[in-house]
Amino acid sequence: VSRQLKEEIRRGFAELEEPLAGLLVMLESSSDWKGKGHSLGYHITTELQRGMKEHPAVPQSGIHLKQLQARVLGILSQCPANLLDPLISLYQLHTADRACLLEHISHLHLRGHYKEVAVLSIKLKLQPDQDVEKMCTPLLLQDKANVVEDYVREYPKLQSKLLQILDTWCEPGFNIRDVARPYQGLSRSKTEKFNHRTLSKLVFRLLELFNVDPALCPNVINQRHLRTLNYLFYKRFVEKTMTEENWADHIQSTVGENRWLQGQLLQLLLRHCDGHTAARWAQHCGVPLDMLPHSLARELQGLHIPQRVEETTKADNYEDSRKKDYYQLPIPRENIHFLQTWEETLQCWEKVLQPGQVVGIDMEWKPSFGMVGKPRVALLQMALKDEVFLLDLPRLLQQAEEEGDKEKLPRFIQMLYSDAAITKLGYGMSGDLSSLVATCSALKDTEKELQGVVDLLAVDQQVDGQPEHGPEERGARQPPEKGLSLLVQHVLGKPLDKTEQLSNWEKRPLREEQILYAASDAFCLLEIYERLCKDPQSFGLSSDLTESLVGKHSKKPRPKKQLNKQEAPSPSGQQCQESGGQSCHGPGAVSPREFSVVCDNMLQGLGRYLRCLGVDVRMLENEDDHRKAAEIARQEGRVILTSGLPYQTLQSQVGEGRCFSVNCSEKAKDQALQVLKHFNVQVSRADIFSRCQ
Repeated sequence: VSRQLKEEIRRGFAELEEPLAGLLVMLESSSDWKGKGHSLGYHITTELQRGMKEHPAVPQSGIHLKQLQARVLGILSQCPANLLDPLISLYQLHTADRACLLEHISHLHLRGHYKEVAVLSIKLKLQPDQDVEKMCTPLLLQDKANVVEDYVREYPKLQSKLLQILDTWCEPGFNIRDVARPYQGLSRSKTEKFNHRTLSKLVFRLLELFNVDPALCPNVINQRHLRTLNYLFYKRFVEKTMTEENWADHIQSTVGENRWLQGQLLQLLLRHCDGHTAARWAQHCGVPLDMLPHSLARELQGLHIPQRVEETTKADNYEDSRKKDYYQLPIPRENIHFLQTWEETLQCWEKVLQPGQVVGIDMEWKPSFGMVGKPRVALLQMALKDEVFLLDLPRLLQQAEEEGDKEKLPRFIQMLYSDAAITKLGYGMSGDLSSLVATCSALKDTEKELQGVVDLLAVDQQVDGQPEHGPEERGARQPPEKGLSLLVQHVLGKPLDKTEQLSNWEKRPLREEQILYAASDAFCLLEIYERLCKDPQSFGLSSDLTESLVGKHSKKPRPKKQLNKQEAPSPSGQQCQESGGQSCHGPGAVSPREFSVVCDNMLQGLGRYLRCLGVDVRMLENEDDHRKAAEIARQEGRVILTSGLPYQTLQSQVGEGRCFSVNCSEKAKDQALQVLKHFNVQVSRADIFSRCQ
C-alpha cells in the first residue's frame, strides 16, 4: 500500500467523530471487501487498527459499544478470513456478552453457514459452551476435517468427546444419513463418500494427532483388529508364509481377552481349519470353553499334549527340508552376537567405527498392522565381514536412561552415519531411519548428515535381467520373491527366507529362527555389494559402480519446483533436453512406460499427474480400503504410493522397496517429482500425455 494512501486513510478517519461507526458504514455499503486477497476495505480496516494502537481513543461507552458489536457480527459471517482478526480486535468482541455471541452463532448455524460458524467460534473461543457433535458433524460430512481439527485442537475434553461420537458411527447397522438429516445443504453424494473405512482412517489419524487413548474408540479398534486377524489368517493358511509360533504370537496379542474378537477368531478357525486343528488353536489362544460350539468343545477336551508335540516335530522337519531352498548365512553361529549391555556394545563400536569398514545395517520392529503410532525399532543389526551384532535397542536405551546418559546411543549412531570413511549398506534406508527417529527423537537430524551411505534399493532398480521363476523352480511357494529377497536371489542364487519378517521383535528372548533371520538380512547386504562391485557389468550396471557409490556423500534429493513439458528431471538433478521425441534415459534410468504404480485414495491428484507423464497408474476409489492397494500391487507387480499411517500397514504386505510414502502436504506436481527422483524415472518429451486422449 502506498504511503499516500495510508496518509489519506488516516486523514479521513481523523475527521470522523466515531471512526469505528464510520468503518462499519463503509463495510456495510460496499462489496469490495468481500473478495479474496487484500481489498481496499482490508487496507482501510488494518490502517484504522494500526492508528488506534498508536493513538488510543477514549473508550466507547458500554451501550454504544454493544450496538457496534451487534452490527459487526452481521458482517463477520460474510467477510474474508483476513478481516476477522482486525474486526474482532477493533470492536473488542472478546469482551462482548457471551450469550449474545452464542445466539448469533446459533442463528448462522441454522442457516447452514457451518464453516463460517466454526471459524468464528475458534476466533472467539466459544467451543467450551457449544455442542461439539452439532458443530462438527456437518463439517465432517462436507469433507472439512481440517476445520474440525482446528475447532477441537486446544480442548482435550472436546477431542475425546468427538472421538467417542465418531466411534459410535462405526457401530454395526449405523446409517450416516440419519446423522446428516437435520442439517441443511448437505449433498447426498458427500454423505455417501463418508463410509466406515473413511471414518476409521479419520479416527486413527485424530487419535495419533491428539495423542488420545485408543480405548475411547472400541468399535474402530475392534474393526481394525478384525482386519488384522483376516490378514494373519491369509498369511498363515493361504500364502503359508508364517510359522505357527510366529502366527500364534500375533493372534494372541491381537485378540487378548476381548470376547468379541475371540468369537471372530473362532469363526476364522472353523473356516480355515478342520475341527481338531481349530480346537487346538482355540486352546492355544485361550478362547473360553463356553464360547465354543458343542462339537468343538468336545474336540478340545479330547486333545492330548503328545499329539501336539508330534505335530510340532513334523513341522520342524518340514522347515528343515525347506532350508536348502533359501540363502544360508555363511558365518558360524557363534559369530552372531546378541548385545543387551553397554559393556558388550562398546566392544561392537570399536570394531564398527574403523576407517574403511563396510557395514551392512538393517532394523526390525514389531508389525503395527495399521494401529496408532509409528513403529519403534526393537533390533538393530550390524554386519561386518565375519560377524554380526544384534543390538537390543529397547534394553540399551533403558540402561542408558537409568545411568543418566540418554545420548549414548544417538552419539554412536550419528558418528556411524556421518563418517564418510565408513561405508554403510542398507535396503530402503529412508524407512529404517524414520523408524529409528520414532524410537529415539535425538536422531531426528541424522538423515541430513548422511555420508558414505549406499542404499541397495536404488541399485536394485538399476539391476537388469531379474529372472521370473516358475512354480516348479520356487517349489510352488507363494507369493513370488520381492524386494531384497528377489535381489538376493538374482545376485547370490537363492532368496531370503522371509517367514520371520512379521515376528514380534519386541518379545524376549528372541527365538533362534529370529536371530538367524535378523543376521541374514544384514549380512546378505555385504555379499550383494561385494558381488556387484566385482562384476557390475554382468548385472547391467555401469563399470564405475564402486567409484560412484563408495564413501560418497548421500543425501535425500530435493525435487525441483518446476516440471515443464519440454524438461523432465533426471536422476542427476539435471534437465533432460531432447529433440524429435527421442528418449535420453541415462544409465539405470527407468522409462515412465515401464513404471507401474497403484495410488492410495488420498493421492488421486498425484495419480492423475503421473499418468500425464506416461506412468502406468491405477488409483483406489474413495470407498476402497487401503489394503486393496497391496492386493493390486502383488497381482500386477505395481509399486504402492501412499501416505501417513497406511504406509506402516502396506509396507509389510509387499516386498521391501515396493511401497513409498509421499508427503501429503505438497502439491501433486512436487509429489510427482519426489516419486520420479526416488525411483529413478526419467521422462522424455514423447512420454508427456502418451497415455492421455
